[in-house]
Amino acid sequence: MYAFLTIAGIEPESGGPSRCVPSLANGLAHQGIDVRLLTLCSDLNALKDLTSQEYKLYGYEFANSLFGKLKAVERLRRDLSNQVHEYAGRSIIHDNGIWLLSNHAVVSVARKTRTPSVVSTHGMLSPWALNHKALKKKIAWQLYQKRDLSAVDLIHATSQQEAQIILESGLNKPVAVVPNGVDVPPWRERIVAGRDKRTILFLSRIYPVKGLLNLVNAWQQIKASDWKIVVAGPDEAGHQKEVMAAVHAAGLQDWFEFVGPVADNDKWDLFFSADLFVLPSFTENFGIVVAEALACGVPAITTIGTPWRELVTRNCGWWVEIGPEPLAEALRSAISLSDEERSEMGKRGRVLVETGYSWEKISEDMKTVYAWLIDKSPKPGCIMPA
Repeated sequence: MYAFLTIAGIEPESGGPSRCVPSLANGLAHQGIDVRLLTLCSDLNALKDLTSQEYKLYGYEFANSLFGKLKAVERLRRDLSNQVHEYAGRSIIHDNGIWLLSNHAVVSVARKTRTPSVVSTHGMLSPWALNHKALKKKIAWQLYQKRDLSAVDLIHATSQQEAQIILESGLNKPVAVVPNGVDVPPWRERIVAGRDKRTILFLSRIYPVKGLLNLVNAWQQIKASDWKIVVAGPDEAGHQKEVMAAVHAAGLQDWFEFVGPVADNDKWDLFFSADLFVLPSFTENFGIVVAEALACGVPAITTIGTPWRELVTRNCGWWVEIGPEPLAEALRSAISLSDEERSEMGKRGRVLVETGYSWEKISEDMKTVYAWLIDKSPKPGCIMPA
């Protein structure tokens, strides 16, 4: 079996899919699949750390202009078409993301070569996402996006919540529910004795959808002197300036610390040094950073805009309504616990991730989906009917 995974970019600043897609490619390779990952990139040097993986990596560098990107998309399209022709009847195309010209090009290859195809929407059909730059998306939907999604064989969702959104969008396609996986780091014991302050960690893109302004408003109601909030992640669309202005306006400079983007190898240090994790997003198709926090034994707070009901059912965090008030209530509850109580919650979260979200399990599930599409194997239980 040959799996062609395609994505517009895997630089770390591109968000969650840029991290989970290479990990899925590696997991599938461990399952015995010949995996090729094709991606656009602004700098080929940014991909050098991935060249030692077990899948084959193809990067299509582009100049920072519309013409440059179009040329790179055309190279990717041509290369993908040639390769699936070579392995006709044994291949599957799995594209990641929608709306972009690269996504359109990949689906056109699948359609023209009659190659079984999957699209992972990565939350891009959620109401919040559709309302963001709504006019452009309405035009794209009519021009090509609806037709493209109607042409693929299956749509991949990372949660039941996302699957329901897809099914309600009018697309008459089966949906496979396979969550993202998580790299589970070696366990480290926390040392809390002697620390002046406990740490609440936010680690994600600094972007309006992530709800940081709600966090500022919520913390203004609490101002616990023995806690601090560390905000880590790349600034996107200049939103960090807006958040910092809100912090200053609320007089919270002594509580908030902005540390900027964090390399993948360094993020584990942040997780293991945190006492609590918060992701107050308006919407997430998965929210991989929540799973990463749990993997490090950190209890998490997030919103019902994410698919993390298990935080409540497995007693390893808080899953709250969107807005400053519910967030403030959860924060009060979390910081009122003892270090030992939070530690026990975090350990339950670690077990949840180890048993349900390892890349070995996720790649096994995805392999069964591919086999169903290529070889007409038995239908996996993770597939919801159209």
